[in-house]
Amino acid sequence: MKIYKFGGASIKDADAIRNVANVLKQTNFTKGVIVASAMGKTTNALEEVVAAIFHNKNTLNEKIDFVEKYHLEIVNQLFENKNHRVFEKISMLFSQLKLFLDNNKSPLYNFVYDQIVSMGEVLSTTILSEYLNEIQFNNQWLDARNLIKTDNTYREAIVDWKLTEENIQQIKGNDIYVTQGFIGSDANCFSVTLGREGSDYSAAIFAYCLDAKSLTIWKDVPGVLNADPRYFEDYIQLQQISYTEAIELSFYGASVIHPKTLQPLQKKEIPLYVKSFIQPEKAGTAVSRGLDLVPYTPCFIVKKNQLLISFSSKDFSFILENQVSEIFKLFAKYRIKVQVIQNSAISFSVCVEDKFENFDILYAELKNQFAITYNKNVNLYTVRHFTSESIDKICKNKEILLQQINRNTIQIISK
Repeated sequence: MKIYKFGGASIKDADAIRNVANVLKQTNFTKGVIVASAMGKTTNALEEVVAAIFHNKNTLNEKIDFVEKYHLEIVNQLFENKNHRVFEKISMLFSQLKLFLDNNKSPLYNFVYDQIVSMGEVLSTTILSEYLNEIQFNNQWLDARNLIKTDNTYREAIVDWKLTEENIQQIKGNDIYVTQGFIGSDANCFSVTLGREGSDYSAAIFAYCLDAKSLTIWKDVPGVLNADPRYFEDYIQLQQISYTEAIELSFYGASVIHPKTLQPLQKKEIPLYVKSFIQPEKAGTAVSRGLDLVPYTPCFIVKKNQLLISFSSKDFSFILENQVSEIFKLFAKYRIKVQVIQNSAISFSVCVEDKFENFDILYAELKNQFAITYNKNVNLYTVRHFTSESIDKICKNKEILLQQINRNTIQIISK
């Protein structure tokens, strides 16, 4: 079996969904699993629904109506028969969403987030599956929440691999299936999400559990690039990356491949291909065993809106291991991701990503023990396989706050 993953950009409107069908036909996809994200910016729109629940209920109906109209517009363009069952299915899904909103009593933001945001993938795959069946590309729709089982760490759920593998291996090998990325369910069958951009990870889970021949991630770029086109003009496409190098790139924040996607693929040596849904005939980039990079070139990664924190001892004494350990325990507790670490005799600096906006709580807990300074909204540049020219390129016209270098990688934090 093959696993295909289509992201939000590849199914953002009716024309994009028609293009997915063309990709399946051009590549002779005859058996396997199609994993899809929410359509376009649906996840962002559903996040606004969650925000309205907790902060501005007067806008809640408006936010839900926007999401519903967006999906109905796509359905109307895809299906000439307005009595098609897809219309009833979409109506039922929005009824379920509204029923949850009417009956929810939970004050837990992350729990509510997962119940609502997970609907994006359910909606998109329902439409995609029905359209493919309508054009005689026969498939079965699967609910990933019945297959991928996790703990109840909402928004960053941890997969129960044993139970998930048992569930997914029930899938028959000679058919085509359409299912959701990004979502699963906990022991109580509440929806969970696997972290932003988690659809790639879902696809890797299916590939691992089914011993798939390959996993292909379809993007709006020709393959894995050595730099993000949003920030660099002179980027090039990589033809081949080793699993190890891809894991390194994803660890540092490369946006093409999700950080958790690669480990299950490497365990069973399942090749990953990153290809363009605009030009599906092109080779794209292969991630597998072999050379680290082809061609061998510096790779640039940018992470915006980071937080640089420096802890100093108030009495000019050394910062010892037990104090560093205490700081890291709090980072874990408040789900603050550490990107760079640098220490001296009496200070300890870290660049972190505060995705859940818990820094103020951390600061309050540590301010009596340490002198703490910080810079918000800094940029973290990482260059793998750097050269002197690539360092000059990054540092030009920037105020450098911190720099760290090892054999293969340099990291630079700037304003």
